[in-house]
Amino acid sequence: MKRTDGKIKWNVLYYSKTVLAAGALAALLTACGGGNSAVATDKPAVTTEVPAETTSTEVNRIKPEDLPAALLDGKYTEVYAGFSNEFKKQVSEADFVSMSNDFLKDISSFKQASTMQLNGGDYRSWISDSEEMGMTAVFDEEGVVLGLQAKPLSDWPETDNRLTKTAFDFPLKGEWFIFWGGRNELVNYHYEHESQRYAYDIIQNKDGYSYKGDPLKNESYYAFGKPVLAPADGTVVAVVNDVPDNEPVGVMNEKVPAGNEVVIDHGGEYSVLAHLKKGSVTVKVGDKVKSGDEIGLLGNSGNSSEAHLHYQVSDGADLFASLSLNINWKNGMTPLQGETVTAE
Repeated sequence: MKRTDGKIKWNVLYYSKTVLAAGALAALLTACGGGNSAVATDKPAVTTEVPAETTSTEVNRIKPEDLPAALLDGKYTEVYAGFSNEFKKQVSEADFVSMSNDFLKDISSFKQASTMQLNGGDYRSWISDSEEMGMTAVFDEEGVVLGLQAKPLSDWPETDNRLTKTAFDFPLKGEWFIFWGGRNELVNYHYEHESQRYAYDIIQNKDGYSYKGDPLKNESYYAFGKPVLAPADGTVVAVVNDVPDNEPVGVMNEKVPAGNEVVIDHGGEYSVLAHLKKGSVTVKVGDKVKSGDEIGLLGNSGNSSEAHLHYQVSDGADLFASLSLNINWKNGMTPLQGETVTAE
């Protein structure tokens, strides 16, 4: 979620193939000194599978894992040839070459930050050798480049290395997929915002998809309706339980960003569990809860693009006026984007 113009904007949870093919992630490489990358993003839409977009002629596309090396070797024409037709409408080859030269002039190598395959897309990110710049690309199943983004990376070592006093259990049982999570903006877009820096967005993923059936219906999503649990002992200090779940999926409610939520005070550290299913919250303000107690069901309420849990710990009960805290998980895990967490 992001605060812009005095308003909170919650996460763009994932980039679906159709949205990307329409240019929703049309991000251009820019010079290091140019501030934020030129990025055109849109709210995600979920959709049934569509044919991969092809370029006008057959090309020997750069493999996703070889993209950084190809750029560093100056193979801009070959990389550009692998862009989708729609992406090419966002940037000319001449502009792409110019911006690539500026972006890459002080970079000698990249290391992979994350890789993720979900809902027909192949999402990859890399960090430069200086760790000051990052690059993200999204490909379809045929290796066509649907979106490309470069951006400067911020670094907050003081808070990165300071964990919560409370040791937390994972707030869900079973296997769960980390869509956003980690300590840089490539793997966790929340990271650049103090109030959300160490937040997680969590979905379920089976055979590379977060849903089965009609993608416009909440019930098609594996995560929808699953029990959400108190991650540690504490006292409930805030509850919202009457916000409708978004349907058709992809339409989001910006007026109530968190949707239905429960906030639990663990003694000065506050769990925020957001986007719960309407009417499913089973606790009220003042209730004492134990770790593992069910507090509601996972839903798709608020400014949410599909059924998922937004979870974070803050230093105050008011999420948007508080600072996000780096979570001390009981088993010592440090979940990252693209990883699956199994909680018993």
